[in-house]
Amino acid sequence: MTQVIQIKDIARYDGQQVTVRGWVYNRTGKGRLQFILLRDGSGQAQCVAFKKELRPDEFEIVRGLSQESSVIITGTVRADQRAPGLPGGYEIGIQRLELLQQADDYPITPKDHGTEFLMNHRHLWVRSNRQWAILRIRATIIKAMRDWLDDQGFLLVDTPIITPAVGEETTTLFDVDYFGETAYLAQTGQLYNEANIMAFGKVYCFGPTFRAEKSKTRRHLIEFWMLEPEIAFCSLEELMDIEEGLVSAVVERVLAKHPQELAIIERDIKKLEAITAPFARISYDDAVARLQTRRAELDDPQQQAELAIEWGEDFGSPHETALAEMFDKPVFVYHYPTAVKAFYMTPVAGRPEVCRSVDLLAPEGYGEIIGGSERIHDLNLLATNIDQMGLGREAYEWYLELRRFGSVPHAGFGIGIERTVAWICGLNHVRETIPYARLLNRKYP
Repeated sequence: MTQVIQIKDIARYDGQQVTVRGWVYNRTGKGRLQFILLRDGSGQAQCVAFKKELRPDEFEIVRGLSQESSVIITGTVRADQRAPGLPGGYEIGIQRLELLQQADDYPITPKDHGTEFLMNHRHLWVRSNRQWAILRIRATIIKAMRDWLDDQGFLLVDTPIITPAVGEETTTLFDVDYFGETAYLAQTGQLYNEANIMAFGKVYCFGPTFRAEKSKTRRHLIEFWMLEPEIAFCSLEELMDIEEGLVSAVVERVLAKHPQELAIIERDIKKLEAITAPFARISYDDAVARLQTRRAELDDPQQQAELAIEWGEDFGSPHETALAEMFDKPVFVYHYPTAVKAFYMTPVAGRPEVCRSVDLLAPEGYGEIIGGSERIHDLNLLATNIDQMGLGREAYEWYLELRRFGSVPHAGFGIGIERTVAWICGLNHVRETIPYARLLNRKYP
C-alpha cells in the first residue's frame, strides 16, 4: 500500500512510491511536460507530469490546474538537486492524480498587492510562503518559551479572561456586560498569577490579552498574546536573569530549527546569532541622560523634538529605538518613575518616586518586548495605592488578602508574543505576526 506522507519528510522516501495531498502553489510547463509545485502545509515539492505516464484525462486535468486547486498525487520520489521546493532537492514523478476541487481564479497573484487588500484577504494570504514561514516561527517561539519555563520548574496555571479587577489603567479596558454587572476583558493574568505562586512557587500563564488603545503604530494590536511568569521569593535582579535566559534560549531555538524559514523572510541571522547572555542593564536615570546627550548631538530639529525627554516622563517609541541602537543586544532599563508604572510595583528603598521595575528593549528599533517588576507585598502600601488610584476596594479584596496570609517578596513579567515575533523575524509591522490581526480599524476577517 502506498504511504501517505508529509512533504517535509520527502527525503526519507527517495526511490519509493508515495501519496501527497495538498494545494497547487504554482503550475508551469508546456506540451508533454508539466510541473506542479505542491504545498501541503508542511512544505512544498515539485511534482512532474509526463504525458506518456498518465491517462489522457488525468494529463488534461494537470494542464488545467489553477492556483490553489486541491489534489491528491501518487508517484515516485527521486532526488534532484535542481528541484525547487521546501525543503527542495527532491521531486515526485506523478503516476496518479485525483482532483478534489478546481479552484476559482485566485485573488492573490505574484504581482504586488496593497496592504489593505492583503489584510482583507488574510484568510488566503496566510498560504503564501512568507506568511507560512512567519507563523511557523511564531509557533516555535511559543513552544520554546513554554519548554524553557517548564524545564526551569515553572507550572502553567490558566488565568481568567473575564475579570472584575484591572491590572493597569482603566482607560484601555474593554467593558463586558456580565449579567448586569461590569466586568473587563483581561489586560493581564498577573494578579491571578500572584495568587497562584502562593500555591506553586513558580508559575506562568499564556493567553490572549486585550487593550482598548486607539493606536495605529506598527507595534500595537488590540488583541495580542502574552506569556507571564511569576516567581515567589524573587528580586528584580533575579527576574532579569530569568528574562535573559528565556530570550536567549528562544532565539537559539529559532536559529536551530528554522534556517529555511528565516531565509524565506530574508532575516539577517548574524544579528540573531549575537543574542546571547549577558544583556546590558542601565537605570532609567542613565537612560534619560543618554537620550539627552544623543539629542544634543543631533542637527535635525524634528529628530531633536522626537527625542526630547525630561526625568519622570515615560519613553515613547523614538526613545526606546534610540536607546536600543546603543547596544547590539537587548538592553534592560530598570527603576522607572513610580508615576508612569502600575500601582502594584514596589518602590525603591529611600526613593519612593522610583519603583523596582524593568523593561527589556529589543534591538533594531523593536522597542519593549518585556515589562516586569517586583510586586508590592506589604498590605498597607498596596491598599493605599489602590485607594489613591480610585480603583475601588471591592474588586481587589481577594488581591489584598494575598498580603494577609503568608505574603512574600515576589516578582514577575509579561512578554508580548507578537512584538517578539516581529523582532526575531525582522518584520516592519506586528500585523504579520499573528494569524488574524485585530487593529484599531480592523476586525475582519
